[in-house]
Amino acid sequence: MSIISKNPTAKHNYTIENTIEVGIVLSGTEIKSIRAGKVNLKDSYAILKNGELYVLGMHISPYEHGNIFNKDPLRSRKLLINKKELNRLIGLTKQKGFTLVPISLYFKGNFVKLELGIAKGKKLYDKREDLAKKDAQKQIAINLKNKYR
Repeated sequence: MSIISKNPTAKHNYTIENTIEVGIVLSGTEIKSIRAGKVNLKDSYAILKNGELYVLGMHISPYEHGNIFNKDPLRSRKLLINKKELNRLIGLTKQKGFTLVPISLYFKGNFVKLELGIAKGKKLYDKREDLAKKDAQKQIAINLKNKYR
C-alpha cells in the first residue's frame, strides 16, 4: 500500500468515528496523473445521490500528454462500495448527522483506493482543545529529551 495523497484538513475539521475503504471509477488519463502524484483531496467530500456514492471536489490535474482524452479536473467521481455497507452509510448520514470525508488516496496492488472517514464536524473549541493537547505533548517530549541528555 503506497499513499498517493492525504487530506490535510480532514482530522483538523472533523472527528473521525470510523473509516471505510472504497474503490473509485477513473479514466486512463486520470490514472496517469495520479501515478505522477497530481491529485489534491483538500476541500473534497462524498455524497449519496440516487443510491450511489460520489466524491466531489477531488482535484486530479489533467495529464499533460492526454490531449482530448483529459477529463474535467473537478468532476464528480463514482465510488465503488458493496450494497450492505452503502445501506449502513445511508442510515448513519441521515440519522446521526455524520458526513463522509475522504482521508487518503492510495494504491492497493494495481487499484486506486480511497479511505473514506465517517465523521462529525468539530466546533471551534474542539479544534482549540486538540491544538492545546498536541502542543502539550510536544513540550513533554522536548522536556524528556532534554532531561536525558
